[in-house]
Amino acid sequence: MRFKLLGLFAAGLLVAACESTQEASDVDAGEGAAEVTDTVVEEVVVEEEIDPRSAQYVTEILGDRVYFDFDSSVINARAQATVKRWAEWMNDYGDVVIFVEGHCDERGTREYNLALGERRANAVKNFLVALGVDPSRVATISYGKERPSIEGHTEAAWSQNRRGVLVLE
Repeated sequence: MRFKLLGLFAAGLLVAACESTQEASDVDAGEGAAEVTDTVVEEVVVEEEIDPRSAQYVTEILGDRVYFDFDSSVINARAQATVKRWAEWMNDYGDVVIFVEGHCDERGTREYNLALGERRANAVKNFLVALGVDPSRVATISYGKERPSIEGHTEAAWSQNRRGVLVLE
């Protein structure tokens, strides 16, 4: 008995699935209602164009920071890719002048971290210059451990604070 009921139910579903729907002309669309059609409507998203000489462009398109390993000012492969994008952008827009900020995590003395931040900022500047950027367009500053981007006493926080940041002048 159960199988007969289950079979009738399945047959009903099959018939309902094969049944045709009303055409768009048969649909009573009230004022302001969307027209139903058989065509696929593609949604066109118009993105606001971002000025390539803006801080928003630097942050959202180029990426405004690179990260360093613990107690290091060596630009690793991932950071090199970002700095290369910066150099291409700077070479395309010859009027752009930047600061490179050097930052450290909270470990170490204030003086040590200021010196390490300076080495990090200079490493980025030197790499940009090697890629054809005029050195007069790049200034550096070290904040050491004074301006953490993430508060905390964990490796996750420290790794986010060991950074070089590109800032438009």
